[in-house]
Amino acid sequence: MKLVLIEGPGKKDSVQHYLGKDYKVMPTYGHCRDLPEKTLGVDVDNNFEPEYVVVPDHKKTVDAIKKEVDKAEAVYFASDPDREGEAIAWHMCYLLGIDPKKANRITYNEISETAVNEAIKNPRPIDDKLVNAQQARRILDRLVGYKISPILCKKIQNKLSAGRVQSVTLRLVVDREREIENFKPEEYWTLQVILKKQDGTNETFKASLNTGKKNVKNKEEMDKILDAISSGEFVITNVKKSVTKSQPSAPFTTSTMQQEALNKLGMSLKTTSSTAQVLYEGVEIQGQGKIPLVTYIRTDSVRVSPEAQSKAKQFITDNFGSNYTVQTSRNFKNKKDAQDAHEAIRPISLSRKPEDLKDKIQKNEYRLYKLIYDRFLASQMADATYDSLSVDIECNGYKFKTTGRTLKFDGYTTVYNNQTDENDEKLTKLPELKDGEKLDLVEKKPEQKWTKPPARYTEASLVKAMEEKGIGRPSTYTQSVTTLFSRNYVEREGKSIIPTELGKVVVDMLIKFFPNIMDVSFTAGMEDDLDDIEYEGKDWRKVLSEFYAPFIQAVKIAAKDGTKTKLPDEVSDVICDKCGANMVIRNGKFGKFLACPNYPNCKNTKPIEPEISIDAKCPLCGKNIKQLRTKKNKIFYGCEGYPDCKFMSWNIPANEKCPSCGQDMIVKLYKTLKVTMCEKCNYSRKEKLENSNNNSQNLSISEEKEILNRLDEENEK
Repeated sequence: MKLVLIEGPGKKDSVQHYLGKDYKVMPTYGHCRDLPEKTLGVDVDNNFEPEYVVVPDHKKTVDAIKKEVDKAEAVYFASDPDREGEAIAWHMCYLLGIDPKKANRITYNEISETAVNEAIKNPRPIDDKLVNAQQARRILDRLVGYKISPILCKKIQNKLSAGRVQSVTLRLVVDREREIENFKPEEYWTLQVILKKQDGTNETFKASLNTGKKNVKNKEEMDKILDAISSGEFVITNVKKSVTKSQPSAPFTTSTMQQEALNKLGMSLKTTSSTAQVLYEGVEIQGQGKIPLVTYIRTDSVRVSPEAQSKAKQFITDNFGSNYTVQTSRNFKNKKDAQDAHEAIRPISLSRKPEDLKDKIQKNEYRLYKLIYDRFLASQMADATYDSLSVDIECNGYKFKTTGRTLKFDGYTTVYNNQTDENDEKLTKLPELKDGEKLDLVEKKPEQKWTKPPARYTEASLVKAMEEKGIGRPSTYTQSVTTLFSRNYVEREGKSIIPTELGKVVVDMLIKFFPNIMDVSFTAGMEDDLDDIEYEGKDWRKVLSEFYAPFIQAVKIAAKDGTKTKLPDEVSDVICDKCGANMVIRNGKFGKFLACPNYPNCKNTKPIEPEISIDAKCPLCGKNIKQLRTKKNKIFYGCEGYPDCKFMSWNIPANEKCPSCGQDMIVKLYKTLKVTMCEKCNYSRKEKLENSNNNSQNLSISEEKEILNRLDEENEK
């Protein structure tokens, strides 16, 4: 028996199936050896020697693997093909007493029979450069987190954290918000005119005032233009006809996939990442078992293998026609600091069409797979071509312009449209126009506008900014952004990300004492150093030493400084039932709570009752249901028209009827699940919550399991 150690359990069945009965596949469940959790774990006085320990939760896994190693004739390490995966394999070599210089490491970019079997035929030694790059990153992040976080806790409040990538990402959000707050809008005017041909056809079209880079600043300037064109003659001065082309976008990298999934599908970073992982490891398809659908999903390269290009060309020819293929292979240019260790994200096989899987896999799995599939397929197709028309018009010295285009050949757009929102350019057909032709003015449409501040970041645009500025790498984007939310440094307003007051204070404190850590170019430079370790073999301990000397000096200065910042209390709408004051939200050892602002005269405190987002309509008047409070601060659920509408319930109403008896159902929220149930006939349906949230009843996991078991028993009855 030959033993193959993979990283996660999700792909175990697929790899086992491809390798056959002579192999045994076991997961390590990620890192089995790491820096200790409660101490620094880095000897900074001994050339940054790390102290690695077996992760407590992985001791049983390590023991089980050791037993299998004793019986195996060969051991292969098949963790993910990146720095983390290489380090996992290296740590396992140490734990199992296997020489990392032996040819035991195998990698594959896709979980397919061909790729897995080809990898097992070509094992190699552990790559020290990859391992050292990961060690350097891990130790850097440990030093920053463990040295700076206590300072934040001392100067601001408990339970704060800092991170090398996380903190500079937070700065991007805070800087953008302050740019918006300080923005002063400026007035400007635009003008559209409706023009009509004089040939009796009465065909009309729009043209826009063309002032070049100079804006019309106010109404007085616009009135002057309107007066001039009212008595003037509109004459076409130039007509330019051309055939223009539109090229497809490159296949997805990790960041572009995350951006497009949010923009087109409304999927969060976390949902996109977890769904992509499932597509890579294998999706349960009815009647077929677990089937991996896409290549490795952590990449910043747009490279496509020649084999995949060839297969795509044949598929396009067979399914769309030869005119939809490109004459030579279409290759896209990587950004300058792309690692290019892996291909772009693409489907493993184009023969597995999304439409054929729609009713066989989960909704998000289908939607994301279709996005990846269509984007890759389009990237290998011919350009779309258009008949384009550009027309210049003059009236009393003022210039106007109109453009139009009609689709000549749809090319790649038959599969995938690059545009992402409703404001994108639409195809416009103009009437036949020629030089010197005179036109009649039908209508003038002046419009006053104001310059707008830059838009707030969304998850997608924040990841894009991180990538463009060189902050982090594909494997760190999701974790860095989601940590900002979990630490209450930022919050969502619709799709937008806005910093909390706490987030702003943390950024200001970090900039004051650690300007290098908070400098975007410095953080990007550190990423380049890590890349140099991986690709050039740069001394990783030297990189750490050069970073640490000025860093620890800044830590010492910050620790000695007595500056503290007290966050203003957030006033709630909860009334203190002892003195009548509005209670405020404060942070304590065990999290947020409500306290009376009149302390110490009034020492009343209360736990914070979460606001519940309710997707239900009032059964009496049809308005939305919302969470309300009685005069004694007890929560109930009523119509937003309350007290004019008298509907109320002590339970959260569900926006649906019971499928068994037709009764209105209710919702109960727990730490990890949502239960929709009928109180009349005991019908229930449970859903696992994506994120553990604060809208839950205060139950332990074991109590939740009891509830689940009871619900299952009732449903069986």
